[in-house]
Amino acid sequence: MRQAHNRTREVNMDLIYKSTRNNQETATASEAILKGLAGEGGLFVPSYIPKLDKSLEELSKMSYQEVAYEVMKLFMTDFTEEELKHCINSAYDKKFDTESIAELVKKEDAYYLELFHGATIAFKDMALSILPYLMTTSAKKNHVKNEIVILTATSGDTGKAALAGFADVPGTKIIVFYPKHGVSPIQEKQMVTQRGDNTYVIGIEGNFDDAQTGVKKMFSDVALAQEMNEAGYQFSSANSINIGRLVPQVVYYVYSYAVLLARGDISEGEQINVVVPTGNFGNILASYYAKQMGIPINKFVCASNKNKVLFDFFETGKYDRNREFYVTTSPSMDILISSNLERMIYRIAGNDPKQCAEFMAALTKDGEYVITDAMKAELSEFFGAFGSEEETAVKIKEVYDKEGYVMDTHTAVAAVAYDKYKAATGDDKTPTIIASTASPYKFTRSVMDAIDPAYDAEDDFELVDELNKVSKTEIPKAIEEIRTAPVLHDTVCETVAMEDEVKKILGI
Repeated sequence: MRQAHNRTREVNMDLIYKSTRNNQETATASEAILKGLAGEGGLFVPSYIPKLDKSLEELSKMSYQEVAYEVMKLFMTDFTEEELKHCINSAYDKKFDTESIAELVKKEDAYYLELFHGATIAFKDMALSILPYLMTTSAKKNHVKNEIVILTATSGDTGKAALAGFADVPGTKIIVFYPKHGVSPIQEKQMVTQRGDNTYVIGIEGNFDDAQTGVKKMFSDVALAQEMNEAGYQFSSANSINIGRLVPQVVYYVYSYAVLLARGDISEGEQINVVVPTGNFGNILASYYAKQMGIPINKFVCASNKNKVLFDFFETGKYDRNREFYVTTSPSMDILISSNLERMIYRIAGNDPKQCAEFMAALTKDGEYVITDAMKAELSEFFGAFGSEEETAVKIKEVYDKEGYVMDTHTAVAAVAYDKYKAATGDDKTPTIIASTASPYKFTRSVMDAIDPAYDAEDDFELVDELNKVSKTEIPKAIEEIRTAPVLHDTVCETVAMEDEVKKILGI
């Protein structure tokens, strides 16, 4: 029997990870997780998208943890069953305030997939709860002796979720850079009060793209890598560019389809739509991978805020970051460089790393690139739409008035995009899942102002209590904890000084 088992493992082992910019660079799942970023600034992508080996009917009878195993085992082929189940069961436990891990709630004519029931009340928890376990397991598998330094840029949510995930994890340090004036007060408070001897939080005088560019630059600095290695350190990333972030995100799209099927809201094989508010394209790419695995998805509605670089890309085929940058009420989407789009560009370029690298070089040099007509045709399953600040606020109030349901600003952008999709296509019959990416408690001011502008006179934590009254939902533990927590991180630097700050922390 054992022989047969080994054989099946070998059959599966042909899934490896390749760099989007150099096909010669390959890695196993655990190596790709450890590295985070491939050489030359490329991203790791699976050599193919595996098909689910359980039927939709079988999946509909499974818990979140069981679905996670069925999806992740197909991508993490060098992990044993025991290793992978340990990672899954350690991640998806009492840290979440609902047994189902992700809730699917029907409001108006859509299903809101609530991805904010984790420790930091944002969707990033879904992947960042498991990444530290995948990372430490990968380090053991690859006999890594160095301490792993997680280096991350955040537009607000990744930072806190990664800090919470990696706090006091042995053999790791985590350094998070965030735009000092580009996150919500609650997002900032969540980060600067983070406990843990291995956690470091630094505000930068710049926007998220500046933070992300600074981090990417350190990753690709060969001399810095050598210096760190000599001091017993190596970099890894908790950003969504890490494949260990992307794969767990595929799980909740597979799971939500299974839930709809289990409830009898859809029949097996019936198509659904997915609407995702996104800045860096990772969350919507995960739903695209779910479709490639066998989930029947009709359309992917890509929702942008006022920084509508992705909307313009889907409209025209031109990606252009040379534009004004807006700070909005949905800050996690205030992004002009969509890092995960590179994985999609690689795919629609026929998995051609040379062409992909050329596009990315043009983006760095000129701030723009234009895809071919043939590539644009490959994106026909995507529908781009954006929500203005006004539209987003109106939507929050509208759904609250009708349903008594309070959504956050990012989810409201998605709900606006869904309305525009229905108006443009006439498709209001296909069951639709809207990814609800953060708790309204994370953006209390913007949410309460939308319900009634009179609330603007109150401070952020008074607004928490008001939100609790109007929404009739419990104040999340994540918010209660930071009300009185002391600020432990107060470093702020210019973007040019980011590397100096890292060296200071590491004593090199």
